[in-house]
Amino acid sequence: MDPKKRAEELRKEIEYHSGRYYDMDAPEITDYEYDMLMRELKEIEREYPQLIRADSPTQKVGGHAKREAGAPVKHNVPMLSLQDVFSKEEVDAFVQEMQRRFDQPEFVVEYKIDGLSVSLRYQDGQLVMAETRGDGVAFGEDVTENVREIADVRAQLKDAPPYLEIRGEVYMANADFDRVNEQQELLGKKTFANPRNCAAGTLRQLDSAVVRERGLSLFIFNLQQAQGRTFEKHTDVYDYLHERGVRTIEDYRVCLTAEEVWDAICAIGEKRGELGYDIDGAVVKLNDLSLREELGNTSKVPRWAVAYKYPPEEKETQLLDIELSVGRTGRITPTAVFSPIRLCGTSVSRATLHNQDFIDELDIGIGDTLVVYKSGEIIPKIKEVRHDKRPAGVTAYTLPKTCPVCGAPAVREENTADLKCTSPTCPAQLERHIINFVGRDAMDIKGFGTVFIEELVRQGFLHDIADIYLLKERREELIERGIIGKEKNTDKLLRMIEESKERDADRLLTGLGIAGIGKAAARSLLNHFGSIDAVAVASAEELEEVSDIGKISANAIRAYFDSREGKELLRRFASYGVNMEAAARQTMGDALRGKTFVITGTLPGMSRKEAADLIESYGGKVTGSVSKKTDYLLAGENAGSKRDKADALGIPVLSEDELRKMIEEAS
Repeated sequence: MDPKKRAEELRKEIEYHSGRYYDMDAPEITDYEYDMLMRELKEIEREYPQLIRADSPTQKVGGHAKREAGAPVKHNVPMLSLQDVFSKEEVDAFVQEMQRRFDQPEFVVEYKIDGLSVSLRYQDGQLVMAETRGDGVAFGEDVTENVREIADVRAQLKDAPPYLEIRGEVYMANADFDRVNEQQELLGKKTFANPRNCAAGTLRQLDSAVVRERGLSLFIFNLQQAQGRTFEKHTDVYDYLHERGVRTIEDYRVCLTAEEVWDAICAIGEKRGELGYDIDGAVVKLNDLSLREELGNTSKVPRWAVAYKYPPEEKETQLLDIELSVGRTGRITPTAVFSPIRLCGTSVSRATLHNQDFIDELDIGIGDTLVVYKSGEIIPKIKEVRHDKRPAGVTAYTLPKTCPVCGAPAVREENTADLKCTSPTCPAQLERHIINFVGRDAMDIKGFGTVFIEELVRQGFLHDIADIYLLKERREELIERGIIGKEKNTDKLLRMIEESKERDADRLLTGLGIAGIGKAAARSLLNHFGSIDAVAVASAEELEEVSDIGKISANAIRAYFDSREGKELLRRFASYGVNMEAAARQTMGDALRGKTFVITGTLPGMSRKEAADLIESYGGKVTGSVSKKTDYLLAGENAGSKRDKADALGIPVLSEDELRKMIEEAS
């Protein structure tokens, strides 16, 4: 291919994936795949220097300061990235170049933590600013309040110089990552792809309480600037910080030769699978700070350090079985069980198969030979199947059509690859059903927290969502056991439960947890049929006549209300006096008919619910997420990622005043 054309293709592809990684915390390719794209572009530009452009990804640091994360802050010292190398020869070349320039230079080899880079500024020992890398050169984001919530961060440093700036990596330990994802799933929210994404997304939260709850960690790895104190070596800085309780990169090595450097890199590679956090390479840097200053930086990277990226480690093994598990959301996940192999220093025997699409794409069958790998990560992944080694009689695996826990029908959700159990009483997802039922979008029972739900389920008070309305009959027992609290708190929650019986019927329908039926679809169904009883007896064809309801959703509704459990829950809700009739909605006109809106941010003159009611009263529809089907985004302050997505898709963004003007003009 023409080098110029290929370079342009690579630049576009790298810019896209850089944005997904740095700005959206949602990468679509692995670090290794990204590194290979960047390496190919560098090789083209090295061979054809006339093709180098100032705006090329090879000439700048990835990422931009994100608007919603905090106020932009100007860097005192650039927060550059590192030059990546991928072979022993490249490492040796770096070491030899430093030895050619300087007399017996020392090298420090240390972990390259996979997280989000931050710089901490201290004035007279007080932490005054924490900033993200942002564009790496000019501006980052002020995340001071969030960083203060990280246990590893010291708000004060004793015997500190007048000004000290240090750089570190915010990351999430694997145990904390697993805990956060479990909580996300329990609350019906999107889970994070990996610890790095979770750490980045958490640090950019507007609510510091979320940072404290999720539990981020921090390693310091560099001195940015010191005024009033001189340090000779990188390791001297580490010693100084250790004395003041600051956590720095662990288990680093000081080396003098290329052989020692490579041995240190190999030792880190062998140990990386045993760490409680992710690393994505090993950093080799000069120890002498004066030599670093003499070498300086390019526009993108320091000349005194390189980052070695480990190649993906992969091995063959035989698939022995496929196990099925049901998560708290009802999602059925297949897991490959294979003959144990050793990767990155640990023994692994299991890897997720994700869903039926993944199984079909790789054509995986029990008995096949799999290629399993780790790419600088803890979690093993399946790369491919060696079909030339397939035993006779082996065919691709197909997920069952029933739940492996309760035996209820399992259906694939519309526009997803997820297969979910349809039973409203499946034991595997009871807590999730109850959390959804009492949540703000459903019955909105305030004060009914997750801790109470878990304990009520554990002690046998709740076996399904309808049992919530029987809790009043066990008031004395609840008070005696102190599950909710003493008499005052118990009575307050029981009162909230009773009040929820009067909620609009679309909230009850939302709370049933039928696959694909959120609050927008539930409202459309109730507007069309008038009652939950009418929805329960409607045919699939009649259901599909409703806006927002496709064939898959219609079948899920029918499966729910045709089941014995669904019918019994409906009967019980009616007998307990829970409202099942749609409220008469005031219609103001059809100025917004046929238009789909998404609402985000804080509006100046109304709540989001009031805005949704206004839009729907004029015939419009409100959904929860931005897509190509969205006509308008109604945005207030702190609009966040929905605003970014709307801008990317070219969707018009309205203020509250512009929405009112649109209605007025159309009316």
